[in-house]
Amino acid sequence: MKNQKKIIRNLIVILGLTLVLGGLAACAKNKSQSANAIKVYYVNVDETGIISQDYELKAGKGNTDEAISELIEVLKTMPDRLEYEAPISSKIDLVGYSVNDNLLTLNFNAGYNDLGRTIEILDRAAIVRTFTQLDHVDYVSFQIEGTPLTDHSGSIIGNMSSDTFIYNVGNEINTYEKVELKLYFANETGDKLVPVYRSVVYNSNISMERLAIEQIISGPNNDISSPTISNSSKINSISVKDGTCYVDFDASFLENTNNVSAEVALYSIVNTVTELPNINKVVMSVNGELTFTYMDYLINGAYERNLDIME
Repeated sequence: MKNQKKIIRNLIVILGLTLVLGGLAACAKNKSQSANAIKVYYVNVDETGIISQDYELKAGKGNTDEAISELIEVLKTMPDRLEYEAPISSKIDLVGYSVNDNLLTLNFNAGYNDLGRTIEILDRAAIVRTFTQLDHVDYVSFQIEGTPLTDHSGSIIGNMSSDTFIYNVGNEINTYEKVELKLYFANETGDKLVPVYRSVVYNSNISMERLAIEQIISGPNNDISSPTISNSSKINSISVKDGTCYVDFDASFLENTNNVSAEVALYSIVNTVTELPNINKVVMSVNGELTFTYMDYLINGAYERNLDIME
């Protein structure tokens, strides 16, 4: 009887070890696969938003040409069940593409112009957000028969990054809007501010002040200006009352890896936010602290637009 109990105990131990080792092996396998795991974006069946599907790149993120060719075929493929729509559909034809200096240029046939405004922006958002996950693709531009894509007013849309499309993926964005923001970044020497105009497509559920500050955090996308604050900064909360914008950052806001003065960083936010018609002052805090030191600069109270710091 004792021997039987001992045998049973040993079997339980062996079984437990097998399960643990099996779990570790599975975790190791998943970890090894994660290097090439990305999100592929599609248009939802209602054509009101985009959704993402997990995908494992066979070519690998760093193998740019093969990865692009692979993703083009994936983005053309309609699902067996109509759960979503492929953004490169039978309605349009991708004539070709090129990659130069981390810019992927996609050239479509004239059929692209026949897309409705809503489905066009959704297709474009899905395509851009998919390709910019590759190691060597930071921006995507669209062409129609070799001519740059323009918006409904005839303005060239230009290079797009994932930040061009601001909304919560999976939510309906039938209330999307396009806005041109006037942002302020540092000049090349980091001692003055220069204005940068940026067109952004965003969900109307996001406040304009949050949108503007998030664009400052993401940094400039040109060669004539420089970032002002850490791109790891996060907004804890933001609100507007009586013409004053109150924004609370997390502690990463205090990190400074940019060659700019404290005043330039401060007023890049203030001057940007006060461009909005309903805001004339900005109060900043870090994790709820209204008085804090940023670099060598004591920040406390409300700040108004500073035109003297403009280049």
